[in-house]
Amino acid sequence: MDGVIGLVLVDDEELVRAGLRAILDAEPDIEVRGEGADGSEVPGLVRRHRPDVVLMDVRMPDVDGIAATRHLVSTMDHPPRVLVLTTFGNDGHVYDALAAGATGFLLKRARPVEIVQAVRTVAAGESLLFPVAVRDLVATRGRCQPGPGGGDALRGAGLTEREGEVLRWVARGLSNAEIARELVLGVETVKTHVGNVLAKLDARDRTQAVVRAYESGFIDPFRPAD
Repeated sequence: MDGVIGLVLVDDEELVRAGLRAILDAEPDIEVRGEGADGSEVPGLVRRHRPDVVLMDVRMPDVDGIAATRHLVSTMDHPPRVLVLTTFGNDGHVYDALAAGATGFLLKRARPVEIVQAVRTVAAGESLLFPVAVRDLVATRGRCQPGPGGGDALRGAGLTEREGEVLRWVARGLSNAEIARELVLGVETVKTHVGNVLAKLDARDRTQAVVRAYESGFIDPFRPAD
């Protein structure tokens, strides 16, 4: 990014797109570069406009946000970050979108200030959107079967003790600076640890790393955070 976050909006409701455009285009650091009404339009929109973020409805009549996200992540070397829109936070489709590669999700009833902050958060990539909701979605879907050996489920990834500790803080939604304060480390050191975690888990971003940690049992979604 060159100081301005390029954005593409995809929603089958024109009124929703118009409202989002009005909110986001009013910000000096956000530029809405294109719009679409269905997930089938996403590849072309991304090729044309090269956005940093795609803000996309999870449910659409032809190609939904899940399939569109999966296509972007699987076919592009450097896909934009995807922020999916949903009416209900506990929608199982949201979890499928996150598992497919979406970075975060946003409720359609969110306030304008929350919408703007969500786009900035996803674009920056240094914080996790709605960590509690992600945990609850995993638990609701029953994807994780924690047991006595659950903590060893990512052993093959070769995470160090410190990297595992950082991953648990990431899962609680902390930014690099916040993790640095908790662990009394430099921010650059934390950034390096996060990068190592993503590489070892073959995760494109923090959200994907946390989803894998929950699904594997490394982090138990049924156990409240300390």
